[in-house]
Amino acid sequence: MPWPWRRKSRRTLARIAIEGPIAGGTRVRVLKAIEQVQERECPALLLRIDSPGGTVGDSQEIHAALLRLREKGCRVVASFGNISASGGVYVGVAAEKIVANPGTITGSIGVILRGNDLSRLLKRIGIRFETVKSGLYKDILSPDRGLSEAERQLLQELIDSSYNQFVAAVAAGRGLEEAAVRVFADGRVFSGAQALPLGLVDVLGDEESARLLAAELAGLDPEKTRTVSFGKPPRKLLGLLPGATLLQQLSQSLSLELAWNGQPLWLHRP
Repeated sequence: MPWPWRRKSRRTLARIAIEGPIAGGTRVRVLKAIEQVQERECPALLLRIDSPGGTVGDSQEIHAALLRLREKGCRVVASFGNISASGGVYVGVAAEKIVANPGTITGSIGVILRGNDLSRLLKRIGIRFETVKSGLYKDILSPDRGLSEAERQLLQELIDSSYNQFVAAVAAGRGLEEAAVRVFADGRVFSGAQALPLGLVDVLGDEESARLLAAELAGLDPEKTRTVSFGKPPRKLLGLLPGATLLQQLSQSLSLELAWNGQPLWLHRP
């Protein structure tokens, strides 16, 4: 169904914000927002990222959708906020240009997978697991035992595969050689000012600087261009309560440890 206000949309600068860890909920919201930007035929998108990263597959799907949007002619500029690390970088390199604050925390290019070996604790309190499995590796990363050398090698190969995909995406998105990316893609983090000479970002500036750059790339008059936000996260009742921010941070940390335990992550975990 054609949008009745497409002509006005051509003078609109779209904005999508990615905040917090990138997981399934973020992916669904952002992909829907990107689809709306494409349907409205907005000439430019300002992608605001304030995220430590997240799951591999979700980051890759957002990255791919942004590249498709660019193929349709939409100019995409990423604005890195307080932090845009790991999976946040992966999503960001799908943009045509990246603007970061001088103090933005970015980088952390790499993959992490963690499990918990609770075998000594379980033995001390008298708990023992009984496991029946169909294959040798079916209970890999179980908390009641450590990894065997074969299991460690298998997981290392998995991590290396994901890491190679990350490096290739950064190299392609930033116009760098993969060998050059690997020099600094060892998990270390940078400030925006440090990332600039490495080629990870194009310009130092705030979100307004990114908005002006997006308008310039699309041939829009920044004084007459409306900025319209797409894919706003729903407001939660919890957010109205005292101490809600702290509760949300604790809930987020707990979900990272429980829900994402044993998953390869593009996530900055200081």
